[in-house]
Amino acid sequence: MELLQGEAFDELFRTFERTAFHLEVQDAYHTPDESGPFSLFLNGQDDDLAWHRPWLALVREATSAGRAITRARVVTVPHGDYTRWGLTIAEHNITAGEDIRWLPRHLIDSAELTADDYWLFDDSRVVFTVFAPDGTFEGGAATTDPVIVRHCRTVRDRVWEAAIPHDRYRTGDHTAV
Repeated sequence: MELLQGEAFDELFRTFERTAFHLEVQDAYHTPDESGPFSLFLNGQDDDLAWHRPWLALVREATSAGRAITRARVVTVPHGDYTRWGLTIAEHNITAGEDIRWLPRHLIDSAELTADDYWLFDDSRVVFTVFAPDGTFEGGAATTDPVIVRHCRTVRDRVWEAAIPHDRYRTGDHTAV
């Protein structure tokens, strides 16, 4: 595997050809970059989203060129604070062009998931997200190993089929067990 950091990781979103899929399986991420905005959310204060603008710009760049970015979040119900915050932040990702779905954890067998989050680019490259012990995002461990790619495609297909589109998830009773 190759570790892609900083600009090399961001370049993945400028160079994929058709599709980028992200699977998130953690209920919370304790990244230092998000701690301030998350605290604002917990205190009911407004966030100018300056921390999130670089990501939103990458999404707009890719999707305006006709490429698709999709994301599925596997979440525990009832939601914790981080998931509630994620539901509000998702609105900005969607406006930028992402397609986001939510899958309550109790609706899928954990054996059908991967233990780690990953990005799947063009059905041919998997990039597992790597975090330091303090939660800092370190980059992505990339592979084109056909066995790993095939497994991640299978997980993606299973999760995407079962996951609920964002608008339907927000307005439905999916947040109750």
